[in-house]
Amino acid sequence: MIRARLKMFRLLPVLAAALIAGCASAPPFPAAGVDAALTPKAAVQAPQSALGRTVVWGGTIVRSRNLAHSTRLEVLAYPLDGGQRPETDKPAEGRFLVDKPGYLETVDYAPGRRVTVHGTVRGVHRGAVGRMPYRFPVVVADGLHLWPQEAPGSGSRIHFGVGVGVGVH
Repeated sequence: MIRARLKMFRLLPVLAAALIAGCASAPPFPAAGVDAALTPKAAVQAPQSALGRTVVWGGTIVRSRNLAHSTRLEVLAYPLDGGQRPETDKPAEGRFLVDKPGYLETVDYAPGRRVTVHGTVRGVHRGAVGRMPYRFPVVVADGLHLWPQEAPGSGSRIHFGVGVGVGVH
């Protein structure tokens, strides 16, 4: 009986590590060939040097609309965490446009949803934010990852502990 308990306690750290590894999410896109230093602001400041570069950018969708052969998203850019998820609690890094060939359901890709895109910088589009003229870098998407919506107040709270406790939220 005591030996069985000792074996169980020895396996506990291994099981906990496996559980934590299983919960970790991998980035949706490979980092190989991506210009991690190129931001939307930098792409607008030096459009000729940004042209043709592969990027992984993300943020919050501001607007989405279907065109004749693609869907265009306007995205408010945020820095990405290690899992390529937009960190919306950090300062925004400008706006960019995503052109995704084919049809995307704009109800799914609605304002406020978080998205990460892998693609190639095609150029700069002159437009406006409200009445203010604005230059948007345009990314042609090879891949697009729509992040799941979080329930209000759910956040990404991780709790570790051993034993019994009572929590009040």
